[in-house]
Amino acid sequence: MRVLHPPLEPYSTHTLEREGHQVYFEECGHPDGVPVLFLHGGPGSGCRAEHRRFFDPARCRAVLVDQRGAGRSVPSGRLEHNTTSALIEDLEQIRIALDIPRWILFGGSWGAALALLYGQCYPERVAGLILRGSFLAREQDLQWFIRDGAPRIYPEAWAQLAAGLSPGGGSDLLAAIEARLHGPDELAQRRMARDWDAWSSRVALGEAYRPAAEGVEHVSLTTVHRARIELHYARRRYFVAEGQVLDACAAVRHRPAILIHGRRDLVCPPEAALTLQRHLPDAELTMLPNAGHLAAGDEMVDALVSAVDRLLDRLQGGG
Repeated sequence: MRVLHPPLEPYSTHTLEREGHQVYFEECGHPDGVPVLFLHGGPGSGCRAEHRRFFDPARCRAVLVDQRGAGRSVPSGRLEHNTTSALIEDLEQIRIALDIPRWILFGGSWGAALALLYGQCYPERVAGLILRGSFLAREQDLQWFIRDGAPRIYPEAWAQLAAGLSPGGGSDLLAAIEARLHGPDELAQRRMARDWDAWSSRVALGEAYRPAAEGVEHVSLTTVHRARIELHYARRRYFVAEGQVLDACAAVRHRPAILIHGRRDLVCPPEAALTLQRHLPDAELTMLPNAGHLAAGDEMVDALVSAVDRLLDRLQGGG
């Protein structure tokens, strides 16, 4: 059973300035190692220190990027010029700035979708892919999360989120949530962000979820900003055409790829992984029987750390 590598600090940190955003990114591991780009989910969640630990510091030059408005990028929560195409161009500018010819793309959830969309634009820059809990940004994926799937599994939690908002549900509800997050009442903003975060956490964590005990006055601005970014993307269908993430597979279908998915994933159900594999027929798919959506837990950590090592062996061995 593989575990996370020991904690480490970045050997270099940077800022990319574009369109009023200052995008934070860092390099960890070995400067002469195989470049790996870590793409966080959300959108809007940002990178954390434990994300560095998926990569062997003796073999990898890991690049972690806080996408626009997220994590250590500023202004925090900024929505202007915050689109999928802008994120893709940020990544390419970072690659150029770091003088990286090709890199492995390592993404989970929204990060998996962003990896494929980047590959569609810059396939020659992709050495390989490791995609976890893949989100395909289809209408059915969004509807699963807000109407047809998860709300039927956790109806009490969904009712709590929807209370007092649009009775129509679905997209109308997303519009109502977004309006509340941008409304004039700061406490109402924080309450809405708390409720959205609670719903997302309940679906992602399942029975391991424990509600926060703090009152609404203790909800952080970071939580509000993260919710605003998530709703900004969800309401605009992630700024992609229907089916575009799957269409993007054609550009990278012959790159080595490893797909990892939890059987108990209720954010991005396992069907997504099987559909993705049909579009990446050479990809290796590992379905973990006891794992959920998050990049946590012994089974998931073992699969992800092992996947990095296997892909490195393949690339360094000329496979």
